[in-house]
Amino acid sequence: MNDRILLIDDDESLRRVTEYNLTSADFSVITAASGKEGLEKFSKYQPDLVITDVKLGDLDGIEVLGEIKKVSPDTPVIVITAFGTIELAVKAMNQGAFNFITKPFDRDTLRLSCRKALEMKSLRNRNRQLSDEVNRLTGTEGIVTANSAMAELLQTAMQVANSEATVLITGESGTGKEVLARLIHQNSPRQNAPLVAVNCTAIPDNLIESELFGHVKGAFTGAVANRKGRFQTAARGTLFLDEIGELKMDMQAKLLRAIQEKEIEPVGSDTIEETDVRIIAATNKDLQIAIDKGEFREDLYYRLGVIPLHLPPLRDRKEDIPALVDHFLKKLGAPKEVRFSKEAMETLMEYSWPGNIRELQNIVERCVILRKDKVIKDVLIKTHSSAKTEGDIVLEIPEDGISLEEVEKGLILKALEKADGNRSQAARLLKIPRHVLIYRLEKFDL
Repeated sequence: MNDRILLIDDDESLRRVTEYNLTSADFSVITAASGKEGLEKFSKYQPDLVITDVKLGDLDGIEVLGEIKKVSPDTPVIVITAFGTIELAVKAMNQGAFNFITKPFDRDTLRLSCRKALEMKSLRNRNRQLSDEVNRLTGTEGIVTANSAMAELLQTAMQVANSEATVLITGESGTGKEVLARLIHQNSPRQNAPLVAVNCTAIPDNLIESELFGHVKGAFTGAVANRKGRFQTAARGTLFLDEIGELKMDMQAKLLRAIQEKEIEPVGSDTIEETDVRIIAATNKDLQIAIDKGEFREDLYYRLGVIPLHLPPLRDRKEDIPALVDHFLKKLGAPKEVRFSKEAMETLMEYSWPGNIRELQNIVERCVILRKDKVIKDVLIKTHSSAKTEGDIVLEIPEDGISLEEVEKGLILKALEKADGNRSQAARLLKIPRHVLIYRLEKFDL
């Protein structure tokens, strides 16, 4: 469809010539002979671009410009006049005119100005769409709450965003720790620089230092070229360290030094590099317990937790479920008329949500895909009570207690035995990612 231009000019002969020149350039042109008629047609047709003369008889062209900008700031307006002065041009540009052209003008000058104005509008729209899409994909626009504790947490997060303080986000898996980290970053002075996320459990221990700090060519077997680490790629931005509680003690010491001194040393290099990143860390572990067991450095804990933020589990904020369901329906692109029935919503409200918001999103997606009607009546929840758990294996807990680690070791060994030593198959039997199984094998020295 051709771009639609509204041409407002009280000079009939010039209006017809200009209309012809624009139409021959593949523009769709609507004309108006007065300022009042122009505003009426603008409201009716919502054109992509407006061209208006200054002298219109009933209304001044600058007034028309101002009225258009009030209702549609993004619509470009080109002002034309036979009485061009610097003062008039400045006034037009201050009111938001895209261009100011004096008569007489040749047809190519006007056509070129029209194309540039429409390209600018298209670029702005595209940037807005991209921004909206980023927010949709990251979920940052989906943090809505009716829970007082969650509302207070979000208020604190917005205050924290403007600072440079390190933030430690705690909470169960699936509560939205990375979403909250992105919200903080996108409302911080560093929002135009990257947010780089690192899952500390997904990187083997022997590679985590290189992953964070980079390495130089020849630092180790396979290091065929210099490589930047996450601290360098997050320069002037934010580094999000997820599952920080899984870092080994030696790596914790190096991370502490990098945060405190704001400098790093790439693997294999003897050169110190300054860093400029804001650190946000997250964990689903109780780091105080890890400190007591000697598994986490107390000084790193206090350095990370300058601002501690704890995300409550979904079972403690069930009043947010209806709004979250609506958000996920929009995020999934479900038709507007698709909704959950009253009974289905009651099912969602009664469930305990061990997988938190991530589990809710998965169930909403499943219901949308498998729905038979616009109204979703059947909620497909695989309740954990029907699944076989560790509690089914350990039938009784002795009076003197039992070691959870020994139970976990036993389960891992049984899974490996059942899978004939195949780690991937064992991980599937235990319903955990392969890298988590490998981490636990190393942890228990199995």
